[in-house]
Amino acid sequence: MNDAPIGIFDSGVGGLTVARAISALLPRESILYVGDTARSPYGPKPIADVRRYSLEVLDTLVDQGVKMLVIACNTASAAMLRDARERYDVPVVEVIGPAVRTAISTTRSGRVGVIGTQGTIGSGVYQDMLGIDARHTVFAQACPRFVEFVEDGVTDSPEVLAVAADYLAPLREADVDTLVLGCTHYPFLEGAISYVMGPDVSIVSSDTETAKDVFRQLVSLDLLAGPDAEASHVYEATGTSAEDFLRLAHRLMGREVRDVRLVQTGTIDIPASARLPERNTR
Repeated sequence: MNDAPIGIFDSGVGGLTVARAISALLPRESILYVGDTARSPYGPKPIADVRRYSLEVLDTLVDQGVKMLVIACNTASAAMLRDARERYDVPVVEVIGPAVRTAISTTRSGRVGVIGTQGTIGSGVYQDMLGIDARHTVFAQACPRFVEFVEDGVTDSPEVLAVAADYLAPLREADVDTLVLGCTHYPFLEGAISYVMGPDVSIVSSDTETAKDVFRQLVSLDLLAGPDAEASHVYEATGTSAEDFLRLAHRLMGREVRDVRLVQTGTIDIPASARLPERNTR
């Protein structure tokens, strides 16, 4: 089991930042990545749909024998983290908790900004977790066009800077000293975001913090790959064009992603009346 891959799931290409960060910390670990490009973006979709889509993809990863699941999507984490931890026997790591812990230890003034998709910000999960401590004041802002820019491979244009300035203006006015990138697509726009926010604002990126959490859990559960393990990286997408995924991955990450195979997710029966996840305030 130790040499089995780590399963990483995202709604599209944003989770590649998490995969890259995990590989940097754990070069012997194999990775099986699935991007649900057929149904991306998740941010504007109803939470019940995000929950269903996410569990379908995670079922696919578990069926392929992964030793750990990494939900590299903030919207999905907010929608179904508790369900995933109850549903699967393998450990589940998400991207929200690690970023929150780092933001809490980083802020000096207690004024923390969070940006994310409409689904993530609307769920209130970051506001709840950061707001447990009364010394923190949380300012949240949805930035829906950021995912569109990344999925189109546009990360440094004048339009990106203009949209970033518009989205981030309330957070600058709130005088936050720490900003959480609450979407794994956003690290691709970190240059523009950091430029707009200014040098005095610390940026917390969920990709690197999640990778550290993966490292800790693998060590504590004695699941590290063996010393002779040869890492393999397999990328899958649910969309209709492998070429489109590769073109975008190469533009964003260089040649790290060499090929991708197209897959279909199964359909699982989740009654409309089924319980939706409550806000995670741990």
